[in-house]
Amino acid sequence: MNRWSKGVLAAVAGVTLAGCASQGTAPANPQDPWEGFNRKVFAFNDTLDRYAIKPVAQGYDFVTPQPVQDGVTNFFSNLGELRTILNSGLQWKWGNAGVATGRFLMNTTLGLGGFLDPATGMGLTEHEEDFGQTLAVWGVAEGPYVVLPVLGGRTLRHAGGLPADWYADPVSHVEEDSTRYGIRALDVVNYRASVLDQEKLIQGDRYSFLRDTYLQRRRFEINDGKTGEDPFANDDFDYDAGDFAQ
Repeated sequence: MNRWSKGVLAAVAGVTLAGCASQGTAPANPQDPWEGFNRKVFAFNDTLDRYAIKPVAQGYDFVTPQPVQDGVTNFFSNLGELRTILNSGLQWKWGNAGVATGRFLMNTTLGLGGFLDPATGMGLTEHEEDFGQTLAVWGVAEGPYVVLPVLGGRTLRHAGGLPADWYADPVSHVEEDSTRYGIRALDVVNYRASVLDQEKLIQGDRYSFLRDTYLQRRRFEINDGKTGEDPFANDDFDYDAGDFAQ
């Protein structure tokens, strides 16, 4: 499942799912030198999810038909194409910029504002790019893994790309605060509802599991799949590990 970073509230989606994880003792990981701090923040995000985001997502999932949820997912994914267009250009990936442009125009028009996804059916496959990936192409080092309050787990480089990604998100430019916050909240709740059934896939020490799957998937995305097949691209394990481990 592909998902864009869509602002502070939208980032809660991945963070809070990671919040389902409990703390535990795990071997030291050189990619996670701040693990002690990270686990404390992880516990905060767990509380946020358990008592706020997850119950709302469960209610939303119960009353909202699946086709409607799919339409909402498509809508936000379509907005994310604008960020892909920008970052593909910054990475000199003009072919992907063209595909993303075609997807956005087709889904916005034929897809009723993005709620449908006719572009995929016509062979225009989504391939996301964000500013964290752009920084990687520009040679910026990955940096350590860090869990941020509310925003959740990312590499330092990925976190550094968030301001540019938020600026590229059209929702960030909605002037009316109540409308903007409402759109953000819908995005968060819809995404959280979409991964409710996938929590059972977490095994062992959940903090370590989510951190490691995030790092593996993130590197796969940055290398454009050149390191091999995506280990998470199957029917039983189809969440976006990057978001899931936020």
